[in-house]
Amino acid sequence: MDHGKKTKGGVYLCQAFNAVALAGIMIFFIGIYYCVFKAGIPYQDPPLELQIQYAIHMGIGEILVRDGFLIFICAGAGRLILKLVLKKTRKKYNSGTD
Repeated sequence: MDHGKKTKGGVYLCQAFNAVALAGIMIFFIGIYYCVFKAGIPYQDPPLELQIQYAIHMGIGEILVRDGFLIFICAGAGRLILKLVLKKTRKKYNSGTD
């Protein structure tokens, strides 16, 4: 009974999900940077050029925050599902039943 042994494929998939989750976190923080620092607080009566620049930076920031959060959540859910599947298959093969 080898409960601690992991398959190579399972380890690689876990590392891939970790990398995707890390990428999601980085995208999320880049989006926050765009919203807070690049766009910042809008001017009171800005000229049209500054209004357009603010709208562009704020739009990019919102998209990056949303996508980074979704990537992180999906990678976490995928990692959790993978861990449950690997645990179930490991238990099945270690018990010797089909």
